Amino acid sequence: MEIEQGSAAAGTHEVAPRERVDGLRRVRLAQPDLELVAVPRDESFKVWSHGYPYRTVRWHFHPEYEIHLITATTGKYFVGDYIGSFAPGNLVMVGSNLPHNWVSSVTPGEQVDERCLVLQFDSAFIARATEVFPEFRRVAPLLDASRWGLLFTPETGAAAEPVLREMLNAQGMRRITLFIALLELLVQSAEPTMLASDAYRADPARYAGTRINHVLAFIGKNLSQELRETELAALAGQSVSAFSRYFRRHTGVSFVRYVNRLRINLACQLLMSGEVSITDICYQVGFNNLSNFNRQFLLLKEMSPTRWRAYQRLNAASAEAVSTDAGTDFPHSAAQGVPAFG
Repeated sequence: MEIEQGSAAAGTHEVAPRERVDGLRRVRLAQPDLELVAVPRDESFKVWSHGYPYRTVRWHFHPEYEIHLITATTGKYFVGDYIGSFAPGNLVMVGSNLPHNWVSSVTPGEQVDERCLVLQFDSAFIARATEVFPEFRRVAPLLDASRWGLLFTPETGAAAEPVLREMLNAQGMRRITLFIALLELLVQSAEPTMLASDAYRADPARYAGTRINHVLAFIGKNLSQELRETELAALAGQSVSAFSRYFRRHTGVSFVRYVNRLRINLACQLLMSGEVSITDICYQVGFNNLSNFNRQFLLLKEMSPTRWRAYQRLNAASAEAVSTDAGTDFPHSAAQGVPAFG
């Protein structure tokens, strides 16, 4: 895989973190926010999609690698000190702690159901995979070059879309097969373009030292404990009212909603294990009573924890039924004694 140094002309945008013009850089306008990436406990990586506007659409960074494919809208995107224009098919890989953002050009009030497909994974997963499968060493140059961000050709973007789209609902070993197929596609792709300049270096230590990222990291580490907005405001050195406005400006949601969302996501991971009671899960993720847990779960997932777990078991049973009958000459059906899950 050869890496081509990017030379796209920099545009201007009011939310640009910095702007590259004739080899010179203007003063940084904003520090990136830390995004907490929750990879399910029984999975090796996170793959998902979201629309626009969306809470994660902001100038941000995270330790995980990210492969980001735009499927709708046009606009400006920012990777390190690079600014460019994007359209559907824009496929970019960003390295660990590299700040990035995609800002779509839409009319005020317009809602886009799906704007992009996103795959996120950490270096520890790749390290473990390489220990077992030495062939994974071929990915090392790709990961190393992604520290500056890599833009792939539209042809590679088109080839990656069906792989990422299938990954959204894939289960078990199929997820791993698709993950390897995607990495192989990127490794073999023709001359991805390096986006950030040679001199650009991500500085997570400085980012993490900012007030909001200190607060977000504290929340992530203490999610199962009681978290009071007054205490977090004191940690940030602000009054409660100032902290509330500051927190919403950086995350797009209130402090309580942000914490509840993280706790419900953690609860879903525990529900999928099938080994812990719903009451125990309620307290393990930081809620102090079952009724509030059920109410918040219903608000975010549009179903109760009991029903959510039942659907996950149905999904697992469907996969098991298909696996059991693999290689037979007849389709699954209720008449054959196997539930037809449709």
